[in-house]
Amino acid sequence: MHAKIDELKKIRVGAVSYLNTKPLLYGVKRSAALMERTDLLEEYPSRIAQMLVDGTIDVGLVPVAVIPKLKEWHIVSDYCIGAVRPVASVCLFSEVPIEQVEKVLLDYQSRSSVNLAKILLKHHWKQAPVLEDGRQDYREHIKGTTAGVVIGDRALEQRKISPYVYDLAGEWISFTGLPFMFAAWVSNKPLPEDYLQLFNQANAVGLQHLDAVIAENPYDVYDLHTYYTQNIDYIVTEEKRQGLAKFLELLKTV
Repeated sequence: MHAKIDELKKIRVGAVSYLNTKPLLYGVKRSAALMERTDLLEEYPSRIAQMLVDGTIDVGLVPVAVIPKLKEWHIVSDYCIGAVRPVASVCLFSEVPIEQVEKVLLDYQSRSSVNLAKILLKHHWKQAPVLEDGRQDYREHIKGTTAGVVIGDRALEQRKISPYVYDLAGEWISFTGLPFMFAAWVSNKPLPEDYLQLFNQANAVGLQHLDAVIAENPYDVYDLHTYYTQNIDYIVTEEKRQGLAKFLELLKTV
């Protein structure tokens, strides 16, 4: 039997506090009807993922790599953090070509991106460098034959530093011919239908008002209009679901 949520309780929602989520959260935070029924928490991706597994939140914008760890899961929105072309903010950075990389430091804030890198190293590039979990200062150690997977806002900064930039979404698309879904709104139980309708409508608002989202989040490292309209693709499509299924299948091999 499903553990259905008590309709009177606030729904605990976890989201990632990165620039790429700002368009989705813009309308969520401005919907009085939604927010009076919601406890919203912002954290980094792997933390939100663990909270969904532990049941301390009911729904989260989580890295899709967490899905196999959930006893029950539902994609509950028409919006996601996806890519149909290079995404710019999820990359493997290096001072040397991928064939010369001996070690890869992995972003501690991520699950999907780190697993995507492992899949691409094994099946696409056919390389087997040493893999090591990065600590908070790990970007300083991306030098020589040590590369690093960096995600989010810090990846946009790292683009200005590293001579070799391997965009993981672009590489995935070359490898599979499918788009990629980095994160989706996933619940660990059924949620009230009227709440989900409100939630879905709120997700759309920021995408309809991108100029306002950009004005609210001044950023001089990378052009956010390009990022929101050309790098990130926010709509859940059948092709993205196929990409997700392929990713979850390949995840078992790494």
